[in-house]
Amino acid sequence: MTSINERLLENKMTQIEQARTWSPRVISKFETLIRGGDEVSLYRANPLAFARDRGVAEPESIDLFLHAARAGLVDMHWDILCPHSGLVLESFGRLRALRSHFVCGLCDIEGQTELDDFIEVSFSVSPQVRRLALHDIDNLSIEDLHWKLKFASSGRLPGGQTRFVDFLRSLVRGMTYLPSGLTTTLQAEIGPGSLSGVNVQTQAGFTLQVVLAPTTVQMPNTPTIIRITYDGQRFTPAVSAVPSGAAVFEISNTGATRGSLLVINWPPEIVSMPEKPTLEFDPYVSGGMLLTRQTFRKLFRSERVDEEEGLGVRQVTFLFTDLKGSTALYERLGDLNAYALVREHFALLDAIAHRHGGAIVKTIGDAVMAAFFRPVDAVAAALNILQEIGRFNHEHGPPTIILKMGAHCGPSIAVTLNENLDYFGQTVNIAARVQSFADAGEICLTEALYTAPGVRKLLVGHDVEEFGAPLRGVEGEARVYRVTG
Repeated sequence: MTSINERLLENKMTQIEQARTWSPRVISKFETLIRGGDEVSLYRANPLAFARDRGVAEPESIDLFLHAARAGLVDMHWDILCPHSGLVLESFGRLRALRSHFVCGLCDIEGQTELDDFIEVSFSVSPQVRRLALHDIDNLSIEDLHWKLKFASSGRLPGGQTRFVDFLRSLVRGMTYLPSGLTTTLQAEIGPGSLSGVNVQTQAGFTLQVVLAPTTVQMPNTPTIIRITYDGQRFTPAVSAVPSGAAVFEISNTGATRGSLLVINWPPEIVSMPEKPTLEFDPYVSGGMLLTRQTFRKLFRSERVDEEEGLGVRQVTFLFTDLKGSTALYERLGDLNAYALVREHFALLDAIAHRHGGAIVKTIGDAVMAAFFRPVDAVAAALNILQEIGRFNHEHGPPTIILKMGAHCGPSIAVTLNENLDYFGQTVNIAARVQSFADAGEICLTEALYTAPGVRKLLVGHDVEEFGAPLRGVEGEARVYRVTG
């Protein structure tokens, strides 16, 4: 029977409901998930799946989970996924602990990933509100450890609908816990190819080649004994190759803690691949997506990225705005009145960035730097800014706010500097430089941004002028597109 702390749940739901204005029935749909969701959907909740399954807008769903995390109804996790197996390699409760280097003992690979590339932000219901079996990892069955906790079920083989975990299950030859100080046995029938063993909690692993069994060496049906030592950090097999056929694994755990073992028999067609294929995952909230959301940046100001290392982002779009004629504005109105007007325009830009799934990263004097996960959202926000600034000027009268804007997309580095999540790199520099080519009421876009998915369609009906311009760090003249009208 599901055990729920009713008083605590009611208190947390009230906090979330009062945090902002929500669309009709969103709060009730979320409470239904908390009360009736299954173990997996509540331990690794995906806001995009929640939005899809319950008819909620994706931006609102992400904000809903962020407010729930802030209220303590759910816990937020930064999970590193293996791109080839969907195995959750590591899970971090705080951004500052996140490392982009990954090791997968199952696939026998290691490498670097980036915030928007196989780093999933998931949410787990607080054990104080509703206790799940998955909260108590030490008491999970060996099956639940693997198929409910450690493997993401959303990864599919390329070009099809086959879930990788379903394919993997057909290759499993055994799984077991390895009690400390004991020898554990597994019996299996091994086919041609190779054997991989992995402790999915530590990524310790081993690989053995499988060769055809010589008929003169063993009596029929006599299993091969495969002895392996596990010391808590690594597996050490006694041999490097084993014959196909019946086998008995004898795994001695000499370490101080309990381990686990999953044995996979890879067929020859997979072994012969130069590298394992990258899986296709159902949409999820990536680390890169979350860092560009205004709600995250406001609710979790204490979240940090190590400024000595930073975290890579494969693609982010930067929009720079600048207030034209600000010096004359201050001279005309005086510092206090002019600053009040500038702050009103900052608030307007903040609201527009949030509306389009972006965030104001920082203000630089009278200028604004905003970040967006999708290029088309940045352009939509820029067009919306021109429209809203026009309305703002009409309602307030002179002196008017006149903006010029520039935007560019590409890779960047996310760091925390001066207590603020910020971005650095060539993409930021180019976006700032492109903004300087714009005049009053204009938006200048780089070619990379202009040709991004959905952007040209969005600009239908606007005047677009292409011109060449020198950009530091770009050879020759870069193509820039000036948008007006």
